[in-house]
Amino acid sequence: MEVILLERVAKLGQMGERVKVKDGFARNFLLPRGKALRATEGNAKKFETQRVTLEARNQELKTAAVAVSEKLDGTTYIIIRQAGETGQLYGSVSARDIAEAITAAGIEIPRSQVELATPIKNVGIHTVPVHLHPEVEVKISVNVSRSAGEAERQAKGEAINVREEITMDDLGLEVGKALAEADGSLGDR
Repeated sequence: MEVILLERVAKLGQMGERVKVKDGFARNFLLPRGKALRATEGNAKKFETQRVTLEARNQELKTAAVAVSEKLDGTTYIIIRQAGETGQLYGSVSARDIAEAITAAGIEIPRSQVELATPIKNVGIHTVPVHLHPEVEVKISVNVSRSAGEAERQAKGEAINVREEITMDDLGLEVGKALAEADGSLGDR
């Protein structure tokens, strides 16, 4: 299906371009969200009459997004979750959780703007892109930890998931010592 874009759509085109897309993408995403019109002569004329209004609205939205991006750029948000010794979370951190953390800090962000390819499943500091506008993207840091104290230590660069490593040689010595003690106690009976 051929559509006329009413705004810039990533990996597709700029406002006013005629692009060919799959029918489902047009019907389920572009048309219902007001991002495009079907490419008919009537809609082409309608777009040309509304072009100035659409460009002005797009510029207003972009200006607002730039103002928010200045507040967000380089900020860090702490999310506390339960995790095992190795740092594997019992659950995950999703775009919704990140959006709620940003909103709790005083900046209203819908979760659709948080661009998280897969949920975060490990303790640590993660960089997450936030798309405030098709032309404005900002990166934030999300510090996922088990406690506030651990989050501070992670922020300083300290490794949290370091476990004491026991080699097979060390384990063999400990097992051998335990067996020798057990044999000695059995001979006394």
